[in-house]
Amino acid sequence: MKMEKDEESHWANTTSVSEFILLGFSSHPKMQLLLFVLFLAIYLATLFGNSLLIALVKTDSRLHTPMYFFLANLSFLDISYTTTTVPQMLVHLLSTKRSISYVACVAQMYIFLCLGIIECILYAVMAYDRYVAICHPLHYTVIMNRSVCIKMAIGFWVCGFLFATLNTSFTMRLPYCNLNEINHFLCEVPAILKLACADTHITEMVVFVVAVIVLLTPLSLILISYVFILEAILRISSGEGRFKTFSTCTSHITVVTLFYGAAIFMYMRPASSYSPERDKMFSLLYNVVSALLSPLIYSLRNKEVKAAILKMMGKTDH
Repeated sequence: MKMEKDEESHWANTTSVSEFILLGFSSHPKMQLLLFVLFLAIYLATLFGNSLLIALVKTDSRLHTPMYFFLANLSFLDISYTTTTVPQMLVHLLSTKRSISYVACVAQMYIFLCLGIIECILYAVMAYDRYVAICHPLHYTVIMNRSVCIKMAIGFWVCGFLFATLNTSFTMRLPYCNLNEINHFLCEVPAILKLACADTHITEMVVFVVAVIVLLTPLSLILISYVFILEAILRISSGEGRFKTFSTCTSHITVVTLFYGAAIFMYMRPASSYSPERDKMFSLLYNVVSALLSPLIYSLRNKEVKAAILKMMGKTDH
């Protein structure tokens, strides 16, 4: 009886939070202004680069290929991914009120996870597309036909929704009591779990298992694809052709390393090594920086895209 009263007393003293406070970055006004200008410039450049690529793929028939179909998907994801976090971050940098409602926090966490997981799988699909194009060029149009591309796209979107639902539901089923200050610029799982007033072991295990599936599995497929691609490059007789293909693959691997490296550290490191400031930097890498670099590295340097831009400019002039 006494134990029941103690338990009732414990939950009576525990209040559910209705909102969270995002501590974000520096509280120094001058630093906040500098960060605002920097992130606004990055966000606008991200919107411009990715929107331009989507417009080019839609309007130029020469870009109606599997590679550019997936690149357009990546650009749409990057726009959505950054829009989930950056506008709110910009507002908080100029405001003393940095609160976010419980419902809005859950929604941000879910959308952020969903888009991030989709992007993880999409990078693997894009690597497979390049593998088929370079290693099996004669069968490329047969293997990567329209039906296959659409099924792949549906597949990675469905996986994103399912795994994000799993992670979010396990994270938000935990009770969150009097602590409501999140030492982060967004509602991300590792930072949220630090506020839970219950054992987080099961949730951490679920997050880890999901990370293995959506991070290590696609990354393994990417590495295998690029091993075969590298073998094919070494067989190219033309030195110029070999250098061009190798340069393109190297730039692709740079983006992949940046994205997966930061995400793996965030979601697969031991809970004991949690560091708020370091986690913010890693989140910026796979959320903001990679979204800025993707259109530059994957698309806007390509000969076909440059030709499409010139064609678009020519139409405008007329």
